[in-house]
Amino acid sequence: MALQETIEQTVTGLGYELVDIERTGGGLLRVTIDMPWVAGQEQFINAEDCEKVTRQLQFVLEVEGANYSRLEVSSPGIDRPLRSEQDFERFAGELIDLTLKAPIGIAASAGSTVAATRKKFRGTLERAEPQDGKAGWQIVWSEEPPVKPGQKVSKKKLPAPLQALGFTLDEIHQARLAPVVDFKGRKPKAKVTPTADTTNQN
Repeated sequence: MALQETIEQTVTGLGYELVDIERTGGGLLRVTIDMPWVAGQEQFINAEDCEKVTRQLQFVLEVEGANYSRLEVSSPGIDRPLRSEQDFERFAGELIDLTLKAPIGIAASAGSTVAATRKKFRGTLERAEPQDGKAGWQIVWSEEPPVKPGQKVSKKKLPAPLQALGFTLDEIHQARLAPVVDFKGRKPKAKVTPTADTTNQN
């Protein structure tokens, strides 16, 4: 059985969602998990969840003879990758970083500052009209430069217009929640990433 399939079956069998698998230099195997999405509920992975998955994966990977030296199981953190249709449903309305596989390839419309060669965008994820029978999404943003601390903004100045770009999941190279940290004391939507890190003694 392929390593990805083994890990996914183990993680989902324990009641969690597999977000990502990464192999890095030095034999590190990094597995990212999350709670399955339930509309209207906000659940977070904690250290106990990571330890539970770590113990089970250590056993399964030993049985399978997987080659790794260290296993790390963690929650997605504030820059969680978005891959499936369900991920996009779950995080609609959130600020995301989006990279397309190819440049948008269209000339900028009147009043737009979007270059035809642009592939990277940061904006709010929104549902859009379906395209060619596939679920449609759009990213909405403004080119308004951020206000620097202490900077005064004229009340007469008109804000930059909102811009939108429609896309389907097939056109995406990478999409992640934008790693924005809130320093104003409001409750952040993403919590600190718990991690269980172990070294394979074999």
